[in-house]
Amino acid sequence: MAGVGPISQDWEPVVIRKKAPTAAARKDEKAVNAARRAGAEIETLRKANAGSNKAASSGTSLNTRKLDDETENLSHDRVPTELKKSIMQARLDKKLTQAQLAQVINEKPQIIQEYESGKAIPNQQIISKLERALGVKLRGKK
Repeated sequence: MAGVGPISQDWEPVVIRKKAPTAAARKDEKAVNAARRAGAEIETLRKANAGSNKAASSGTSLNTRKLDDETENLSHDRVPTELKKSIMQARLDKKLTQAQLAQVINEKPQIIQEYESGKAIPNQQIISKLERALGVKLRGKK
C-alpha cells in the first residue's frame, strides 16, 4: 500500500472492566464481611415469612376476607317452570322420547333431560332447535 497516503495508528487506550456484582453476589457472606471491614454501611432486612414453613396463602389476605364477607348469593339462571313443562308437553304430544328428541335436534339426551328437569342453563340456540323440532313456540308471548 505504498503511496496511498499517510498511515496513522489509533493509540487510544481501551479499558475493559469487570461487570458490577449482581444483587446475589453483593449479599454473599464474603462481600458482606469485606464491606464491614471497609466500614461501609450494611442494611439488613428480615422478610415477613422468611424461614418459616407457612404457605403464602395460609394467612387471611385482603381478598380472602372480601370473599368471606360477601353475602350476595350468586347463581346461574335455570330453566323456568313454564318452559320445562311446555317442552315436556310438546314432546309427549309428538310421542317422542327424550332420546329421540335429542337425536332430532342433534344434541345429547342429557341436554333434554336437564331442560325438562329444570337444571339446565337456558341456551337460546337449543331452545330454538326445540321450537322447530316440536312445532311450538316456547319463548316470548304465547
